[in-house]
Amino acid sequence: MFAPKKILVPTDFSKFSDKALKQAVDIATQYKSTIYLVHVIGIMKQCSADYCIDQATMDQIEKNGIESSQDMLQKQVKRAVKAKDVHIISEVKEGVPYEEIVKEQEAKKVDLIVIASHGRTGLLSHLIGSVAEKVARSATCLVLLVRVN
Repeated sequence: MFAPKKILVPTDFSKFSDKALKQAVDIATQYKSTIYLVHVIGIMKQCSADYCIDQATMDQIEKNGIESSQDMLQKQVKRAVKAKDVHIISEVKEGVPYEEIVKEQEAKKVDLIVIASHGRTGLLSHLIGSVAEKVARSATCLVLLVRVN
């Protein structure tokens, strides 16, 4: 029987991610699992075309983004664990979202990733692909896609 002890839940703070976290909390409650809640901030480019932002401004933007994300993670954790006995560890990472999620899965030896599928369809989703799809293809553990319509 599959009984995950470590569950990774990527979040973008959307209602879709909230639903995935709720599913993970239900699973973690049943199996006494630890949840790793992670938000990945994409890397900003300092220059675009012929305009560049100075390094001090870039550093401040990065610092503000990390602090804001940490605050939002804490609020999401509080909403998710109401009256539940679940241990959630939250973390903010920087990089390419699906790559950082897979790195976290490997580093923490995660048994299960619970991730929201935004349900995108059409040509654009085939050309670009979603983070959830890339995680599902790259992860070495089970991935639960939580579909939200």
